[in-house]
Amino acid sequence: MHNTSCDFCWRHCSIANGKTGVCGVRKNQNGTIVTTGYGQVVSMAVDPVEKKPLYHFMPGSKTFSFALFGCNFTCSFCQNYPITQKEYISTTPIIGNEILSPSQIVTLALDSGCPSVSYTYSEPIVWQDYMIETAALAKENGLKNIMVTNGSFSKEALERVVPLIDAFNIDVKGDRAFYNQVCQADLEPVLDSIAYVVKANAHLEVTTMVIEGMHTSKMIQELGKALKELNVQVWHLSRFFPRYKFSSRKPTSEEFLSEMIEEAKLSSIPYIYGGNSARSDVTYCPSCHTLLMGSHSYEGKNTPGKYTSIKKGRCEHCGLPIYGLFP
Repeated sequence: MHNTSCDFCWRHCSIANGKTGVCGVRKNQNGTIVTTGYGQVVSMAVDPVEKKPLYHFMPGSKTFSFALFGCNFTCSFCQNYPITQKEYISTTPIIGNEILSPSQIVTLALDSGCPSVSYTYSEPIVWQDYMIETAALAKENGLKNIMVTNGSFSKEALERVVPLIDAFNIDVKGDRAFYNQVCQADLEPVLDSIAYVVKANAHLEVTTMVIEGMHTSKMIQELGKALKELNVQVWHLSRFFPRYKFSSRKPTSEEFLSEMIEEAKLSSIPYIYGGNSARSDVTYCPSCHTLLMGSHSYEGKNTPGKYTSIKKGRCEHCGLPIYGLFP
């Protein structure tokens, strides 16, 4: 029997019968590519939307968040490796030890009082068939859809997924060498996906986790230039903490994060924030510098503030349109 190609991500794995692709999730079953673990939820929670992170999309709201197993990257620093890396696929427990249908997910989201569903924690690209079915039902029930992703879509996947998703957070992990060496992946498909999402007018925020000793001022400046050219409006830079194959590396210091944020600001991207940090980032109007919100923190007892100086999507002081979707 001939190999069959998967079109879920840019790899387009050619998979032999009975085998899986790089992700360990997409399997050739007698000539048909199927998603193993379909409906087997491995993580589920109600999160602040700021945790995704999304600071400009329904700020202050909660989002019903869940994941199935799998990822098509093999990042050495993966923060969620027990539910992403295929060597753990046989040992990862399933919540409730049962399959949840897309309609059950939507019911759980509605019952939780959340205005959105987030496909997150692992890599939804590799279980996009389940996500698409769930997102369509969520939309029918008045819920917004959020996807947190590495952005390595195939062209076919972009055409399927983007019309259903209201907000994306896409990781941009580093430069081309970083992707090749640390993630066994490629930067170009990610930038192509960002361009597609921006053109489709879906909400987009980008995240880069900076690793001290690996990310450099030059790298951040080059990424900032590329993201600015793609018309990215919101960029989060977050601290690395030791995990997986990088468990012996030191955590990124607050000082290094602050340095990288200053380098990122040279890009003139309007809204730049720090994450996994004790920083208390605020949002100012890019034009008149009016304080739009005092803090985005969701840690501990803190509750993200309200955009009290935004009225109908504009700065109340100068009238500048502020990127995002606000209450």
